[in-house]
Amino acid sequence: MGEKKIIIIGGGIAGLCAGCYLRMNGYDTVIYELHSVPGGLCAAWKRKGYTFDACVHWLVGSSTGNNFYKLWDELIDMSSLEIVDQEEFLRVEDKEGNALRVFTDVNMLEEEMKRVAPEDKKLIEDFTGAIRKFTKMPLPVDKAPELYNFFDGLGFFFKLMPYMGIFRKWSKLTNRNFADMCKNPLLRKAILSMFLPDSSIVFIIFTLAWMHQRQAGYPVGGSLNFARLIERKYIELGGEIRYNSRVKRIIVENDKARGIMLDSGESFNADFVISAADGHYTIYNMLEGKYVDEKIAGYYENMKIFPSLVYVSLGISRTFENEPQQIIFPVEKPILIDESKSHEDMVIRIFNYDPTLAQKGKTCLTTMFETQNYEYWTDLRENDRKKYKEEKDRIAKEVIDALEKRFGNIKSHVEVYDVATPATFIRYTNNWKGSFEGWLPTADMFTSRMKRELPGLKNFYMIGQWVEPGGGLPTALRSGRNAAQVICRRDKKKFTVRNGRGKTG
Repeated sequence: MGEKKIIIIGGGIAGLCAGCYLRMNGYDTVIYELHSVPGGLCAAWKRKGYTFDACVHWLVGSSTGNNFYKLWDELIDMSSLEIVDQEEFLRVEDKEGNALRVFTDVNMLEEEMKRVAPEDKKLIEDFTGAIRKFTKMPLPVDKAPELYNFFDGLGFFFKLMPYMGIFRKWSKLTNRNFADMCKNPLLRKAILSMFLPDSSIVFIIFTLAWMHQRQAGYPVGGSLNFARLIERKYIELGGEIRYNSRVKRIIVENDKARGIMLDSGESFNADFVISAADGHYTIYNMLEGKYVDEKIAGYYENMKIFPSLVYVSLGISRTFENEPQQIIFPVEKPILIDESKSHEDMVIRIFNYDPTLAQKGKTCLTTMFETQNYEYWTDLRENDRKKYKEEKDRIAKEVIDALEKRFGNIKSHVEVYDVATPATFIRYTNNWKGSFEGWLPTADMFTSRMKRELPGLKNFYMIGQWVEPGGGLPTALRSGRNAAQVICRRDKKKFTVRNGRGKTG
C-alpha cells in the first residue's frame, strides 16, 4: 500500500510545520501556497538593498530552557541560529519628555516602574510578582490535547495546580483593565503600549517572563530567513510545495474532503486535506459555508480579531547605536491613517541588532499603525490607484517628518521607503479583513480551544491562527505538529520526529 496523500493549503509557518511532521511519518504531502515565497504572515521583502521585516519581534523557545526549543529543534538546528536578547523590550515617552524603559529583566523592570510611578508601588509589585511566578510555569506542548488520556490530563492538572490561582486572577484582566488601575499616566501608557488594549494581560506577563529567562530572543536574519529554514527542512524530507497556486475550492464527496481545485481550474486529489489558510475563506468560500454550526458562525460574527495594519518601512543610511529596539513617542500632529483612524503616538522599531537586513552603516526602521477600516484601503486600491499611491506617500512623509523631529538627521538619509496597507496584507495572505494575526487573545478567549475539524466533514483539518487564539510562531508550530499527531493516531501509526540534524526522537 502506497503513502497516503495529504494536501496542505497554505505555506505559512503552520502549513510548513504540518508538512514536515507528516513527511517524517511517511505521508505524501503537497503544499499549495498563493504567494511566491514561504512564511505567510511571517514575511519580509527587499527594497534597494534593504530587507524590511514585518513579523518576528521575538521567538518563544529561542533557548534550551523553554519547551518550545525542543520542538523548533525538531525542524531546524537551533544551535546554528544567532539569537539577540534585548535589554529593553520597549521605551515609552510622553509629551513632557519623560521616559519609562520596559526592561526584559524583571528586577530592573520593577525598579524602573517604581522610579517612574512610586504612587503605583503595590500594583507594580503585583505585576512583577506575577512575571516571576510565571517564569516557573511549565508549558506542556509535546502532545496534542485531542490525544490526552486520563493520566495525561491528571498530570497536566498537577503540574499547573500551583499556578491556577494566579493565572485565573490575571487572565480575567485585559491590558486596558490593568492600565485603568494605574495612577501614573506614563505607566498607564506603557501598559497599553505593550500589546493591544483588549488582549489579556496574561499575554504580556508570559512574554516578559520568557524574556527575563532569555527564552524569547530575536533570531538574526528575521522572518523570511526563519521561514526558509523550515521550508528547507520540508523539502529535504521529500515534501513538495507549489507556489503561486491559489486554491478556489475544496473538493468534497459524500461529506469527505477529497482534494482541491485551483483558480486555474486544475484539480488534485488527496486522502486528506488540511487548511492552514485563512479561516473565513476556508469555511465560507472553499467549503461554501456547508459545514458550519452556530458556534463556528458565532466566532466569525462576534469574536474580536487582530486589526489590520498600515506598515511603513524605511531604509536609512545611518545607524542609531544608542537607541533601544523599540520606542513609542508622541507625534506633534496626529497621523491620519484612513477616514476613521488617526494616531497620536508612533511605535518605531530600530533594527540595529540585525546586520543582515541592511549594509554596514545603514539601518531599517519600521512602524505600524493599526486600523479596522480595511475596506477603505481595498476600495481605494481597486477604484482609485492614483489616490491610493498618494495616500501611501502622504503617510510615509508624515512618518519621516515625525522621525526628523524625534531623532534629527533623518530626511537626508532616507534612501527608500515602502508602505504596506490592509489591501497589501489581503493580496499576499488572503487574511480575513487584513488581520495580521487572527483571533485576538482577549480575557474571554485566552484559554479557549477551538475544534480543528468542521461538523459533518471528514478527512479535513484546520490549523493555524484561525483555530488558535493568540497566533504567533510557536502556536503555528504546535498547531501543525498536533495535526500530524492526530492523523497518525487515526492511522494507528506511532508519531515520530527527527530533529534539525536528522536524529530520530
